[in-house]
Amino acid sequence: MTSIRPFAGLEDLLAQADNVWRSLGEEDWLEAFRGHPKIGEQKAAAAQTEQARNWAKREQSGIESAGAETRAALVKGNQEYEQRFGFIFIVCATGRSSEEMLAMLNSRLQNDPKTELPVAAEEQRKITRLRLEKLLGSP
Repeated sequence: MTSIRPFAGLEDLLAQADNVWRSLGEEDWLEAFRGHPKIGEQKAAAAQTEQARNWAKREQSGIESAGAETRAALVKGNQEYEQRFGFIFIVCATGRSSEEMLAMLNSRLQNDPKTELPVAAEEQRKITRLRLEKLLGSP
């Protein structure tokens, strides 16, 4: 991103970030996934900044109102997902309820690994875009 500066504005920056993300390889995507906590948890596998922890907590706020049954199903689903695909279930959780996230998790568990990795990468792209907007003070 730094090598393609300057940007014409926020939309140009976001478009370039999307292009860079889509040009990355599988290992890059997996590295990015490790920077996120599992849905319903606070700690990521890789070190996070305080800002990233706070963003993740707010993004996953739909979990706060989840009942015990939904929370247990998310924990179980997260374990199944990680065993099946080898990386955490990543979803752009902003504005989603715990029930929506659980339904997405259950649906994506039906994917084969070749299908799922690009789906997860697209969710990461959405998260990155939202965080860039937050970082730059855009609504």
